Amino acid sequence: MLVKKEIFRAYDIRGIYNEEMDDNTAYLIGRAFGTRLREKNILKTVVAYDNRLSSVALEKSMVKGLMECGIHVIRLGLATTPMCYFASNHLKTNSSMMITASHNPKEYNGFKFSYNGVYNASGDDVVDLYYLIQSGKFIDGEGSCENYDISNEYIDLIVNSLDFGNKKIKVVYDPGNGTGSIIAGRIFERLKDHIDSVGICDKSDGTFPLHHPDPCVEENLDMLKEAVNKNNADVGLGFDGDADRFGCVAEDGTFIPCDTYMIIMWKYLSDKVSKKECMYDVKCSKALYDELIKVGVKPVEFRVGNSYTRKESARGDYPLSGELSGHIYFRDKFPGYDDGIYVGLRLVEMLSHTGNKLSDYLDDIVKYYSTPELKYKVTDENKFEIVDKIKEYCISKNYNILTIDGVKAIFDDGFALVRASNTGPNITSRFEAKTDERLKEIQSEFESELNKYMGLLK
Repeated sequence: MLVKKEIFRAYDIRGIYNEEMDDNTAYLIGRAFGTRLREKNILKTVVAYDNRLSSVALEKSMVKGLMECGIHVIRLGLATTPMCYFASNHLKTNSSMMITASHNPKEYNGFKFSYNGVYNASGDDVVDLYYLIQSGKFIDGEGSCENYDISNEYIDLIVNSLDFGNKKIKVVYDPGNGTGSIIAGRIFERLKDHIDSVGICDKSDGTFPLHHPDPCVEENLDMLKEAVNKNNADVGLGFDGDADRFGCVAEDGTFIPCDTYMIIMWKYLSDKVSKKECMYDVKCSKALYDELIKVGVKPVEFRVGNSYTRKESARGDYPLSGELSGHIYFRDKFPGYDDGIYVGLRLVEMLSHTGNKLSDYLDDIVKYYSTPELKYKVTDENKFEIVDKIKEYCISKNYNILTIDGVKAIFDDGFALVRASNTGPNITSRFEAKTDERLKEIQSEFESELNKYMGLLK
């Protein structure tokens, strides 16, 4: 199979196994990654994989490619993505290769990689490997490998960074049969003096038989809602396929989006941290901006994408930051890995100190009506032109705009976001307003403009 350029995306390398990528693809990516490591004088790296059925074969080919470049490979085996991040720092390789397709369907797999142990490669650094493969100019060498189980050290990191209050909290957790299944139960067992836990969908199974492992989509949390109600639990926590993303429901079954999660946590943390700044992506609700201002925290909007936000979270050293898609970064007393399990435990920690119901925190948050993220099929060639047209339109209307990622028209009572997708030939948008009527008005205005420009540029 020829290596396809299309699988080299903005944040990672990803495709359908045995259709868009195969074991030889992994070998060649290993050769390219290993070559770049050698050029950077990095002689060892960690490699881990998620529980998808194709991951073991991909890892074997990846390790072969790396070793043929003269790299020493520390094989972590089956591990969550945040475990891989931690291992790269803990074992002082400061480089990593994670084989995962995150929350994508079971037939997908892919690769996230880092050259520095702080954030993943993105943009040009990802597509660079494609061009290096095409050139075939690899560095040769005789590498080696060893196996290493990072799980005990990682569990210690999580447990030792938590400080629970007097109230014992009842939690239902749902790893979606993803890789978090291998470690979540062990963590909750360590915390049994503070947490009464019930696991569902908690057997590792890379076919994800019970529901799709994306906890930021509310319909994927139906089983979690039922289990919270059945067990009279205080909170339900959901994790995605490689356990780096988070979703949750309150004790009454209310879905808590990640921008709302950040509001709740910042109300609790704002008087406990010295740096009062929160970075979040442009898709988040204006309610987050409004509520941060109320508690004296500076809002910092940033572009969409895990590789970008993780890099920015480290650069700005924000105590708590994140994005709507479920990647949340704590840097107040944790190293900033976006770990869905840890993010959920910080919410449990808060509840144990306050004694309040989670739903109580929703009562005084300003209400906005929002669309989900909407996608419009265009082409990779014209998507940026269309966004530029929307920008020109906003300027002509004298709208207050933010252009860090596409164009976001910000109104006193809502916003319109139009941006080019980083992962495909799509325009993506999101609209929000304080009333449903105003929401429809904003959406109609901008979709009318989009239709005009998409028609002209087809």
